[in-house]
Amino acid sequence: METKLRNYPLGIYTFKDIVEGGYFYMDKTGYVHNIANKYRYVFLSRPRRFGKSLLVDTLQCYFEGRKGLFAGLKADALEKDWAKYPVLRFDMSSIKSMKVDDVRADLSQMLGKYERLYGKADDEVTLGKRLEGIIGRAYAQTGQKVVLLIDEYDSALLKVMHNKPVFEELRDMLRNFYGPIKICDAMLRFGFITGITKFSQLSIFSEINNLKTISMLPEYDGICGITKDELMTQCKPDIQAFADKQKIRYDDAVSKLTENYDGYHFSSGVDGVMTDVFNPFSLINAFNDGLLGQYWYSSGTPTFLFEQLKMFKTGLTSVDGQRVKEESFNVSPEVARSPLPVLYQAGYLTIKKYEDDFQKYTLGFPNREVKFGFLNSFIPVLTNESEVRCNDLLEDMTIALRADDIDTALTALKAYIAGIPYYYENKTEPAFQTIMYLVLSLMGQYIRVEVNNAVGRTDAVLETANTIYIIEYKVDKSVEEALKQIDDQHYADPYLADPRRKLKVGINFTTESRTIESWKAVEVK
Repeated sequence: METKLRNYPLGIYTFKDIVEGGYFYMDKTGYVHNIANKYRYVFLSRPRRFGKSLLVDTLQCYFEGRKGLFAGLKADALEKDWAKYPVLRFDMSSIKSMKVDDVRADLSQMLGKYERLYGKADDEVTLGKRLEGIIGRAYAQTGQKVVLLIDEYDSALLKVMHNKPVFEELRDMLRNFYGPIKICDAMLRFGFITGITKFSQLSIFSEINNLKTISMLPEYDGICGITKDELMTQCKPDIQAFADKQKIRYDDAVSKLTENYDGYHFSSGVDGVMTDVFNPFSLINAFNDGLLGQYWYSSGTPTFLFEQLKMFKTGLTSVDGQRVKEESFNVSPEVARSPLPVLYQAGYLTIKKYEDDFQKYTLGFPNREVKFGFLNSFIPVLTNESEVRCNDLLEDMTIALRADDIDTALTALKAYIAGIPYYYENKTEPAFQTIMYLVLSLMGQYIRVEVNNAVGRTDAVLETANTIYIIEYKVDKSVEEALKQIDDQHYADPYLADPRRKLKVGINFTTESRTIESWKAVEVK
C-alpha cells in the first residue's frame, strides 16, 4: 500500500500561498527572526533554485507584521512585537534582457510601482535619486523605517559577465541604483540581498560599511535547502511514499535520495562536523514524482559557467578534488584567476572537507545529479562532440565490460577519441587526461568507478559484477611501464581479498595520432 503524498509547492515561491494552501513547508522562520534582529544589512549567496526567493518573501511577510501567517511556526514563538514596516522589494531575476537600456527600463518600472504608492518629486530623474526619494517618503508617511529586499541582485550582471564593456556599463548603472542604501541609512530598518556570486563586495555594495555576509557562517548552513537532519525527522512520510513508488526499502530510499541530492556544505562546520544540505528543488520534485531525475540540472545550466571554463582553459582534473584556501573560491568573479569561484557559488562544486591545521578546503561535486549533469554538459564545450555520441560510447563500453570484454571496450574508446575534431590542446598529456577523466567518470552512471588523481594512486578502478579493472595510462611511453607502475605501487593490493577476477590494464596514448596507441590487460595473480 502506497503512502499518500503531501502537496508539494512546485513552482510556488510565495510564503502566503504555501502556508494558506497547506503545502509542504520546511520551517525556516527561526532564521528569519534571527537575522532580522541581529543584523542591519545581510548578504546571502546560494545556488539557484535553493529557496532564496521564498526566504525573501518570508522576510517580507515578517516585516509587514503578518502574524497570522506564522501561526505554529518558529518565528511565532520568538517574535513578541510584530511591528509593521514599509517594505521595498526588488526581484532582479525578472530582468531577462542583456541590453543596458532594457535593464534600465525594467528598474524604472519597478520604481514606478512604489512611486505610485508613495509619490515622486520632479527633480528625481536618475534611478538612484528615485529610490532615495521613495525611501524618504515611505519613512515620512508611515513613521517607520524602511525594509529593503533585493533578490538575485546579480542576475543581470551574470548574463553579460564576459562582455566587459556592457558589464561595466551595467555595473555602474546598478551602483547608482543601489547608492541610496548608504545615504538613507538612518531611514532603513533592515536590508537583505541575495545572489549567486559576490560582485557585491567589490563593486556595487562596496559603500555599505556594515554589510554582513552570512553565506559561510555555520549557524546559517540550513537557512536554505533541506538539511539531512530535517529530512530524517520531518520527511519520513515523504521518504516512505517515495520508497513505495520505487518498490524499495525505506533505508534504500534514503540512500538513493542522499546519493543524488545531498552533499552540499556551505561552511567548514562546527568542531569538524559539516551540515549536510539537500537541494530542495530536486528533493521536492523527486518526492512529488516518486522518481530520481536530474531536476535541478535540467532546469537550466547558466551559459556564464561554461564561458568561465573556456576562458581559463580549465581541465576537469583541476576542478574536482582541489585543495584550496578560501580566497581561491569565495571571492568575486571580477578578480578570480580560475573558474572555482563561479563553480562553487553557483552550486556545481561544494565543500567536501576542511583542514583546520592548514585552513584548506577540498572542493568537489556535491552529488550524483550535479556530477553527471555537469560532465555530460562539459562534453560539447571541450570536444565539440555531442552528448549523444558520448552516451553511445558509454553504453558500448558498459556492455563490453559487463561481458568481461576489455578489448571491445577500449577499441570503442580508441575510435571515440580519434574522432574528436577539436580539443583545446589535443596533443598534450593534460588533454588526454581530461578526456579519460571525463569518460571514466561518466562510466560511474552504470558501473562502480573510482577515479583518482593524487600522486601514488592508480588512474582508475572499474568494478563490474564479475571483474575489477585496475587501470593505469601513460602518454608517449608504453603499456609495460603502466603495468609496472601498478605492480610497483601495489595498486591491486586493496582488492586482493575480493573474490572477483582482477585485471591490471595498461594503456598508452600517443600525441602523434591523438588517441590510444595500445593497451594490455594482465590478470592479477
